[in-house]
Amino acid sequence: MIIHENSSLKEFNTFGIEASTRYFVDITSLHQLPELLEGTNRDELLILGGGSNLLFTKDWGGIVLKISIKGKEIIEETDDTILLKIGAGENWHKTVEWCINNNYAGIENLALIPGTIGAAPIQNIGAYGVEIKDVFESLEAFDTVKLHTRAFHKDECEFGYRDSIFKKRAKGQYIITSVMLRLRKNPKALHTNYADLRFELDSLIDTASIQDVFKSVCAIRTRKLPNPDEIGNAGSFFKNPVIASSDYKTLHSTYHEMPSYPHPDGMVKIPAAWLIEQCGWKGVRKGDAGVYPRQALVLVNYGGATGGEIISLAREIQDSVRTKFGVVIEPEVNVI
Repeated sequence: MIIHENSSLKEFNTFGIEASTRYFVDITSLHQLPELLEGTNRDELLILGGGSNLLFTKDWGGIVLKISIKGKEIIEETDDTILLKIGAGENWHKTVEWCINNNYAGIENLALIPGTIGAAPIQNIGAYGVEIKDVFESLEAFDTVKLHTRAFHKDECEFGYRDSIFKKRAKGQYIITSVMLRLRKNPKALHTNYADLRFELDSLIDTASIQDVFKSVCAIRTRKLPNPDEIGNAGSFFKNPVIASSDYKTLHSTYHEMPSYPHPDGMVKIPAAWLIEQCGWKGVRKGDAGVYPRQALVLVNYGGATGGEIISLAREIQDSVRTKFGVVIEPEVNVI
């Protein structure tokens, strides 16, 4: 196990922000963790997957653990389903692609989401009507306090909209090392209700295969979202706000074009991108920090922006949305 000192983190975050860490360790095996973490202060740890959901606004003074544990294993197989155990360091999109090639259904709507397998349940990633919780079986995680591995089953993860126990009371305590997903081998009902997806599928809408859905999602995301290899970004910077139906009715009486989606418990979800665009932010650039011209939900680094400049822009956007609509939009990105 090699511990690197005073390492740059620029290539390990998709925003491409220049930051450094006092120590950096690439974790390729679960067996490295007990020795490394013995006597380590949990507050000094930063767990890194693909670096696609964070924004560095300062250097990290402790230890960054890059989780690179790989591997795919079939745990159980029936005529209809397959249970896969996947290493936390596996790339999410490449895993989706592998499942599509093997005709395993359930995550085709989640194509081209950046990041790793291990980060996916933390955020309860989702797109086009599907969330990882829909196919999630369990995960294994290393407890940084008790220094042993334990399992978390679905109900223990407390999944919510872009949320889980790992973003709340268990934040920072566990290092996810593997995830188990139960996928379908004979897909019948596919999730094609979102307007963009239905439009992309066009004449295939009634006969679409998981391959068709995968290709359509990739086409939509490629058109709308910037490639982090070309323009620094972390995908959607803000979560879509969820408000009471009574509040939505009040807003809709003034803003008749305001789109919405039903949410559990009588709540209503409003697209944050629409709110931001209505406030005039789409395509705005301040130095090298900006709002992507094709998708207002995405903040970008055009090359030389600092994390502080990105977060300053984000706060201006939050303030204007709150002032105009009385709605609070929260960051989806983890700000360091």
